[in-house]
Amino acid sequence: MKKRLGVILVVLAMIVVNVAGCSSTETTSDTRDVIKAGFIYVGPADDGGWSQAHDQGRAKMVENLGGKVETIVKENVPEEKSAVISTIRDMVDQGATIIFGTSFGFMDGMAEAAKEFPDVKFEHCSGYTTADNLGTYFGKIEEPRYLSGIVAGLATKSNKIAYVAAMPIPEVIRGINAFALGVKSVNPDATINVSWTNSWYDPTVEKAAAEALIQQGCDVTAQHQDSTATMEAAREAGKLSIGYDSSAATSLPEVYMTAPLWDFSGYYTDRVQAVIDGTWTSDQYWGGMNDGIVLLDTITALAPGVAQAQVDTATKAIKDGSLIIFTGELKDQTGTVRVTAGSAITDEAQLSMDWFVDNVVGTLQ
Repeated sequence: MKKRLGVILVVLAMIVVNVAGCSSTETTSDTRDVIKAGFIYVGPADDGGWSQAHDQGRAKMVENLGGKVETIVKENVPEEKSAVISTIRDMVDQGATIIFGTSFGFMDGMAEAAKEFPDVKFEHCSGYTTADNLGTYFGKIEEPRYLSGIVAGLATKSNKIAYVAAMPIPEVIRGINAFALGVKSVNPDATINVSWTNSWYDPTVEKAAAEALIQQGCDVTAQHQDSTATMEAAREAGKLSIGYDSSAATSLPEVYMTAPLWDFSGYYTDRVQAVIDGTWTSDQYWGGMNDGIVLLDTITALAPGVAQAQVDTATKAIKDGSLIIFTGELKDQTGTVRVTAGSAITDEAQLSMDWFVDNVVGTLQ
């Protein structure tokens, strides 16, 4: 009896080991099937602006793809080649097979890393360098910027609008120009007064720049910055604001009228799914409002009552192609005609824009 009991225990032990072994193999297999995607941010993921917009898109992508993807996030990465490459190496070590770099200054580091890791897919937001495993993506944010300019142009009483801007690169310049043209379409007497911070995310500098412009008579603020500091300066001064990147309707209801927003969720979902499907290829994506990657936020009650109807009309025209933002005649600050009447600027010229339209006050420093 004891011998028979011993045999039974041995058999049971073998069954347990075999079952445990099968479970371990299935878990490992599932893990291998999960794509790991890396996201590199220039600021904190909850900055209330640019990085937060990307992180919201990342989170929605994870939700859309269920258990097919895990993400690795690195915040506050300096725009220095060595820092970008080091971050990418760490992500690759963790198993990332596609990496998204979300700031213009990451471009050189990503290009070098793409050579080092030819089997990894890379996507760079707002850049122009490409390779077989390195694509670029951005949106035509100038479309909702134009719409936000309509709101600002109707709201200003002093006809002086503040614009706190990050870097004097084509992306920021064409955004300022699009905003200025939106303002001009409803208020040709208003000027857009630009102050550069030379930083994407520095709330202290951003707020000081906004305060200085407000002291110069600006009664509406706008921005191309990653934080809410410009709007906070407006709140303290009792002025109105146009935001950027993420909605501030809840966080700054005292000043917020609307903002040009990003929705990266669809793009991130499509590109990670392409990696899963084995169909990913390098591309240079530049989508507009019809694609849903850019949009204007809901217009709040602080905006003039006539703003909604005028924005709705312009939105319809942009989407059906009857309103092209950079259509002539357009003059620069010196009075020189940059775009002749009846013609529209090319995409290539937009991507290298280095001049201000004539209702912008400020220099390209």
